[in-house]
Order: sequence, then C-alpha cells, then structure tokens
Amino acid sequence: MAQAKQTKGLGRGLSSLMGEAALVEVSPHSTSKHAGDVERDVMRLPISQLVAGKYQPRRHFDDEALTELCVSIEKHGLMQPIMVREIAALQYEIIAGERRFRAAKLAKLKEVPVIIRNVNDSQALELALIENIQRADLNPLEEAAGYQRLMEEFGYTQEKLSPIVGKSRSHIANLLRLLKLPEGIKKRIDSGELTMGHARAILMSKNPEELAQQIIDIGLSVRQAEERAKGIVETPNVPDNVEMISSPKARPQVLRRSSAAKSEDVLQLENMLADSLGLRVSIDARGAQAGEVIISYDSLTQLDEILRRLGGGM
Repeated sequence: MAQAKQTKGLGRGLSSLMGEAALVEVSPHSTSKHAGDVERDVMRLPISQLVAGKYQPRRHFDDEALTELCVSIEKHGLMQPIMVREIAALQYEIIAGERRFRAAKLAKLKEVPVIIRNVNDSQALELALIENIQRADLNPLEEAAGYQRLMEEFGYTQEKLSPIVGKSRSHIANLLRLLKLPEGIKKRIDSGELTMGHARAILMSKNPEELAQQIIDIGLSVRQAEERAKGIVETPNVPDNVEMISSPKARPQVLRRSSAAKSEDVLQLENMLADSLGLRVSIDARGAQAGEVIISYDSLTQLDEILRRLGGGM
C-alpha cells in the first residue's frame, strides 16, 4: 500500500460528515476485507464497482450542470471523494456524491476516490439527505420525501430529525405538508415554476390549483400569493405601490410599501429567509441603509422557535 498523504479541499459540508481523511492508494483488485480496514480513509476504486444509491433523495439531475462538472473533472480530476458503503464483494453503493459519480462516468474515468463507511440503511439515507441539504441540492419536495421516508421506514420523528439535519421542526413540518398538494402542483415545484414560499401560500388556499395557475400566469410574489390565499382584497383608491395594513398601535391603519414595489433582491432575501425559518418573512426597506424584517408566526410553538434562534440557538 502506498504511503498515505493528507487530502485537502474536501469542502466544509463533506468535511463535517467525513472528517479529514488520508489518501490511500488501493489496488483495483483489493479484497473487500482489505478495503473495509481503511474506513474513513480516501482510496481509489474502479468506477465499475460503484452502483447508484437506493436512498438517494435527489430525483432530478441537471444535464447542463453535469456537463459542466464533467469538463471540470476532465481538466482537474475529481477533487472530492464519493462516500460509499460495501454491499457485496467488490461492489459499493453510493451514499453521497452521485452527481460526481455521474459526471465522472461522462468524463470516462476508470477510477474514482471514495470513502467507505460502514452504515445501515437509515444512516445511509440520513447521510445522503445531510449532504444534499448542506449543498442546497434538493428541491423542497425531494427534501420532504427524504424526511417522510426516514419517518415512515425508520421511525424518526420531526423532533429527532431537527438537530440531525440542522432545520427547525416547523421547517420540517411545513415541508411535509407539501407532499399533500395535488400532483400537478408538485410537478411545478419540481420544475422550479413555484418556489417554496409560493407552495406555502398555496397550502393556505381553498383553491390551490387555481392559485398556482395565477402565480404562474400573473407572476405573483410570495406575499401577493399569501394575500390571495387568505382572501384579502386590495383596498380601493390606494396607489399601486402601497397597501393598507393594521397598525399594532392606536392608529387604525398605516401605509407600507407593497411587495410589488420591492426590488428583486429584497424579494429573493424574503424567500431565502422564509425557506430557512419555515415561516412567513417580510422585509421592508427604508432607503439603502435601513428597514425592518417582519417574521410572522401562527402558533406559540413557532414563536418559541423564533425566540430560541434569536437567543443563540441558530
């Protein structure tokens, strides 16, 4: 066996999963016992010995992105190892890194760097989910399906999943609700026509398919979709760039800039925060340097989660 040398560039996400590993050159004809002796070390295996993971949560792989990764691999090699587990003699199932595996096959690599882990089925799904979530590779439905599978097949609860995947329990609960949407709406979430924020608004609607079509046809923002889901009608005789809302103080009404007047950057930030927290978020900018962030909650449980995060639990 060649002398081990330290690898670099595993990436922050994979490093936390795998730990820093030593690169160990292993003959393509190594026995399975020999390979198992160096768990957590990076070794090279014939790509023909790798098979796709049955617990891979990703269902969609972008062809253009795969081609770009293939070109990079052809030029620089495969910089990050693929995590696998042994399922038979000289056969390994992919736990994390299937996108790299597919791109390596396109690049016609004969061998690839791997890390072998001795894990059971539930751990394999857990690791695959974590890697994809850390890389933001999953769409909301893929992430939700992964959570549901862990819960149904392996007895996980939302409370147990929360610290494992680094998401709030309310975020997990909101994602799981997406699985109850009509199939036509799910396809539009998969395709990217509807965002996670839009999907949450649709869940509140009495006519989800009608609202989904309006979002696509009119180009409604998340906030506009939420208002339609709640049956809120725009106040007459008010300019297009403002809306009337209830004030928490003595004044019955106060003017605020509507989402239609917000920049695309602000709307994108709203969606990112809403996806991260699993709650409705509104950002109202006051010029270039100031503004306010409003986080809406529907229960004391959600309020407790907000307070926990503000108190340093994030």
